[in-house]
Formats: sequence, structure tokens, C-alpha cells
Amino acid sequence: MSTKQIKKIVLAYSGGLDTTVILHWLKETYNAEVITFTADIGQDHNPDLVKKRANEIGASKVILEDLKEEFVKEYVFPMFRANTLYEGEYLLGTSIARPLISKRMIEIAEEEGADAIAHGATGKGNDQIRFEIGAYSLNPSIAVIAPWRTWDFVSRADLIDYCKKNQINIDADPDEPMYSTDENILHTSYEGEILEDPSIPAPESIWQRTSSLKEAQDSEEEITINFKNGDPVGLDGKDLDSSQLLETLNIIAGKHGIGRLDLVENRFTGMKSRGCYETPGGTLLLKAHRAIESLALDAQTGHLKDELMPKYAQLIYDGFWWSPEREALQAFIDKTQELVTGSVKLGLYKGNIIIKERTSPNSLYDPKIVTFEDDENTYNQSDATGFIKINSLRLKANAKRKKED
Repeated sequence: MSTKQIKKIVLAYSGGLDTTVILHWLKETYNAEVITFTADIGQDHNPDLVKKRANEIGASKVILEDLKEEFVKEYVFPMFRANTLYEGEYLLGTSIARPLISKRMIEIAEEEGADAIAHGATGKGNDQIRFEIGAYSLNPSIAVIAPWRTWDFVSRADLIDYCKKNQINIDADPDEPMYSTDENILHTSYEGEILEDPSIPAPESIWQRTSSLKEAQDSEEEITINFKNGDPVGLDGKDLDSSQLLETLNIIAGKHGIGRLDLVENRFTGMKSRGCYETPGGTLLLKAHRAIESLALDAQTGHLKDELMPKYAQLIYDGFWWSPEREALQAFIDKTQELVTGSVKLGLYKGNIIIKERTSPNSLYDPKIVTFEDDENTYNQSDATGFIKINSLRLKANAKRKKED
């Protein structure tokens, strides 16, 4: 689709420097209507300021939506059912937010008769891929505009100069910030600038959601997370909405210094990147969910889930949430969660999460079988002899062949 054919664009708009410049640039470059869309998924933002800036630049329509509950219930919790970690550590706080934003942008584009969508992701990062693969999965004919891949600007200073030349009123310092952030109800990420050298510790000043271990609360706190069908549904016996539960856990975990991660990861684009992440409530949920699964899942189902999880995590990280293979994996994961119900008590202290208690009405744990005491009526220990001989048969054959060689 050529520039002349594009008449209306839906822009993912944060109200910050980058997307404010993009809004003006799109209008100037395409001579098109630009609708701004801001998804409230729990980031720190001022909706009045966002709306004011968009209107000042000349957005034809300003759309702001509170999507926190949908984000947590329909994206975060389904991901946590799989105990998902990318490269063994990252809880995918940024990655899991992109499918929802892409979906709403496509829906708005269809509702408003827009020809294209636009985003402010850079040409080096993962988010451009996530936004665009998500968009094409839902509307294969949509045009996608990615200004950072096409315009001549290369720095924050360039954007500020553009604002000055075009009389765009925005409070921005060319020397700040010294790193970029992405935030939602699940996490905050920090990367770039002062964090680019992985041999240098991240400054304590970057962390916004978690206390340092030195500053963390000096007494242990106990909480109980209640689960139903694999999803957390309450805290200390009180039912809570999904977003309210996660927000509460964020506060509790944050004051105990729980949820920090400093990671060098492999981006989908092929380069390595250092990211610092805060996922306080999510870190609690991962620990608690595995604890309740340890009671309710049989060994082979749990092990198969663990084998499939890295593939599932990779699909989310790379932007394939709407792919048929992710949906197929989700169906399997959700099937395993039908009996994952119960409660887990956690002790929280100075960055530590201690499992105190776990109970489930669907528990497979049978103390009558596990006990070291006499239990001939439930488990005959002599039966293990045949079990061992059968399972060692191939190993004996291999050992014999090696000895003969």
C-alpha cells in the first residue's frame, strides 16, 4: 500500500516523546487522519495528559481503554498456567502485553475504517516483530507503519529538535532518561544506555517496584494464595478480581525485595540484549503455582508440561501468541489445569519465598503410600525388585556389550 492510499491510521500512543513525534510525523508524511490508541494495562501514566497531547498534535480521535482485567485474566494467567519462563528466567512481562494491544488496534482499525496501524518500536527490538506478526495474524491485509525503520531520526536529541522546529510542546530533556522502560501491571523492564554493559551492576536507583534487600522489611510475612483450575483466584481466603489480585501481590512482594532479574537474553532478531526486570507478584505466582501442581498433577503430565514449556515461552517471546501452534499448546496446558485447585501458604522474607503449606482437594499425595512405616496393604516393597530389573535390562545389555568390546 503506497503512502497516497493510506487515509486513516491507528497509532499505538503512549503520550511520550517518541509516539508524540510519530503522531505529528504521520500526519505530515501521509496527510492522513491519525487515531491514537492508548491501552491502560497498568503502566504509570496520566490519561488526561495523554489525551491533551494527542489533541494538541491533531489526532482525529483519541481512544483510551482500561484493559488491565482483560490483560491479566486472558493473557497473563493463561501464560502462568504453563509456569512459563523464557531462557529459564524471564517471566515475559513485555512479550505477553503485545498480543492484546495488537488485537485492539486491529479491532479499532476495522471499526474506524482505518487503512493502517502504526507503532513506535525500534528496528532492533523484539516489539516491532510482536506487534506486526500479531496484527497480520488477525488481519492479513492491514498495512503497518514503523517510523523508526524508515525515517531519518537516530536519537532522542533528533526527536527533541523536531519538536522545537514544529512547536510541539513536550517536556523532554535530550540527556534523559539514561535507559528505556516498559511497564505494565505484571512487570517493569529497564534496558539500554547505562545498562548496556553487562559487566557493570545495575544502579540501585533504577528499581521502582522492589525494595533492596537492605531496605526490605525485617520481619517475615505469610500469605496464602488460593487457586482454582490453575488460576489464582484469591488471597488469604478472600476472592479477588484477577488484576486486583496481581496488584496486591506486587505490593506485598515488592516490599520484601522479591522479583528482580538482571538478564542477558537472546532477542528474536539475533542479537544479545541485557534487560533488568521487576516482576514481584508474578514471581510469587510462579512459585505458588508450581507448589499446587506438585500435589494435583501426576508425574508424567507434569514432566510433559515442563518439556513443552520452553517452546511455549519461545512462541510468546517471538510474537506468535495468535499462531495455531501456541493455541494447540494452550489447549493441552489448560486441560492439565482442570484439577489444579487448592491453596499455598508462602513465607516472604528478604527476597526469599518459602513454601510453608500446600493443600488441594484433588491431591495425589498419599501419606499411606509414601510412609517408611509398615504399609503392606498399600505398597509391597518387594515389588520394586521386578520393576528395577525390567528397567535395567537395556542398561545391562549395553554394559555387557561394552565389556565384550
